[in-house]
Amino acid sequence: MSRRSRKTKFSLPTLLLALLVIAGAFFANREGWLDGLTSLDGASSTVLSLSKKAQVYFIDVGQGDSELIRLKQEDGSPFDILIDAGTRSTKQELSDFLHDLGVEDLDIVIGTHPHEDHIGGMAQILQDFPVETLYLPEICDSMTPTTRTYENMLDAIDEKQVTVRTAAAGDVLFQSDSISFSVLSPSRDDYDNLNDFSIVTRLVVGETSFLFQGDAEADVEAEILDAGYDVSCDVLKLGHHGSSTSSSEAYITAASPKNAVISCGVSNDYGHPHAETLDLMEKLNINMYRTDEQKTLLAETDGKTIEWETGLFSVIDAAG
Repeated sequence: MSRRSRKTKFSLPTLLLALLVIAGAFFANREGWLDGLTSLDGASSTVLSLSKKAQVYFIDVGQGDSELIRLKQEDGSPFDILIDAGTRSTKQELSDFLHDLGVEDLDIVIGTHPHEDHIGGMAQILQDFPVETLYLPEICDSMTPTTRTYENMLDAIDEKQVTVRTAAAGDVLFQSDSISFSVLSPSRDDYDNLNDFSIVTRLVVGETSFLFQGDAEADVEAEILDAGYDVSCDVLKLGHHGSSTSSSEAYITAASPKNAVISCGVSNDYGHPHAETLDLMEKLNINMYRTDEQKTLLAETDGKTIEWETGLFSVIDAAG
């Protein structure tokens, strides 16, 4: 005769504690998986034959960030890069916009850092487009998010078996004779501000260049300058939506952009862009573009000059 198992009674606090332990173990396992991601260790990952032209879209996703870089290989096939994916509220509209532009797959996707206004639509993008490589920053355990948005992204990575790599200062994600795409930050994995883990990238197309700051703040800007990286650019996507905690005068002076872009929402709760940032742009005679005022922006370069279009399709307006 088989022995009947004895039923054990648990109090409600004990059950809750057990559930928390199980959930923590699951998430730790997922983070352990992320800890094992491939790092480029400063090496160039891809050498390409690219034409000396580029389209850079600064997409109006409201109070968030998303940029699309469209290049062409010498054989005419596209090479598309997406930096960030806006918020959850615009995820489907962002995906639809990319489809409408003719994007069929994404060669590189970058999640600059795991805040909802930058990766809110990332799971949708991974579901809707074949992605060659997703780059994320390496983040210490104490700063790793436990948000539903972050978990959704990890679930999509698992489901679609996306290749994920960490990106850090010194990496060159790809290069050709006239075009390169390099990483200037992060240089550490122990920041105490999640914004400072932002993957900062510089795109060079012929004689023109673009700098994408994510939400990196002034301390990281100082690290980049101290490391001796070339930050000169024609177009600078300002850090942290034009917040006064980014865009230090020393950094902006070193970058010396002709044009600056602020991605932010109309009448947002944070007061972005801050008056200090706008005053600095005016002081340094930098031409300003803002998604809250001019909707989606397109900067198109032939490697020598940059032409701008404003007032293009607004993802946030489409989301209603």
